[in-house]
Amino acid sequence: MDAAVSEGERLEQLRQAIAGLDEELVGLLARRLELAGEIGELKRRLGLPVLDPAREAEVVRRGAELARGRGVDPELVRDILWRIIAQARGVQDRPG
Repeated sequence: MDAAVSEGERLEQLRQAIAGLDEELVGLLARRLELAGEIGELKRRLGLPVLDPAREAEVVRRGAELARGRGVDPELVRDILWRIIAQARGVQDRPG
């Protein structure tokens, strides 16, 4: 019986740890989008286009490499990064 309680407590601890990581992830995404907004402002001032396919591909390739190094599915990371990049484009398109 004690083992079941202990395992139940451990399950709750792990769930709380994941919830904390989810909070950090959302915070990191928010910060990344803030930076994308700043980049968009600079691109406007410099007369540069928002869309930069070569840079976007470089970011996704780097993410996939980092994923492989950490034992994470690179395709998952690619998918996530492409979605983040699409969102960042929208942020960069908005006037400051």
